[in-house]
Amino acid sequence: MTIRVLLADDQPLIRTALQMVISDAPDLEVVGEAATGLEAVQLAGELRPDVVVMDIRMPGMDGIDATRLITRGSGPAQVVVLTTFDEDDNVYGALRAGASGFLVKDMALDDILAAIRVVAAGDALIAPAVTRRLIEAFADRPGSAPAPRELEGITEREREVLTLIARGLSNNEIAVDLSISVATVKAYVTRLLAKLDARDRVQLVIIAYEAGLVSSSR
Repeated sequence: MTIRVLLADDQPLIRTALQMVISDAPDLEVVGEAATGLEAVQLAGELRPDVVVMDIRMPGMDGIDATRLITRGSGPAQVVVLTTFDEDDNVYGALRAGASGFLVKDMALDDILAAIRVVAAGDALIAPAVTRRLIEAFADRPGSAPAPRELEGITEREREVLTLIARGLSNNEIAVDLSISVATVKAYVTRLLAKLDARDRVQLVIIAYEAGLVSSSR
């Protein structure tokens, strides 16, 4: 099965470079290119790609607003944020908007292709520990952290699992910490995703931070 990719970046050179790399992969296909956030939203609705590679900083509608509209649309695509990690303060906002992870513009080409495949499969792009460090880097900056979120409808055990996910533990590590099986952990994660209306583990980490279960000082 071919993975259909939409590229959204206002720099033609970056789009061209990504298009060349992706086109060389037998299981990936670039179905469209957008130079603005609004164009990305329109093309996502028309072309129905599996993955949108989205630059955050674009003229007019930025990548965050475009991500929010795409991920909440009918038949939503998975969105991967394209950014310069050390400089971009908006990554946290993009993840909250529904992005499944991020790509750094200077990362290895093979890693870019692997990341697109991971997200197309419905998984979070970045490991929980990396996600936690990313959120910690931006959560305490002015204007980035949301008001505390109330968690309703989850059990105490589910709250424990959510906390450990946000601290960067894998399913195996959570199983050891709570003295339960990995299969049971997976069942808890599935229930948390459903109850909290989260797309993936990235979103669960964000929800845990918003609820105050973990913070950058812990």
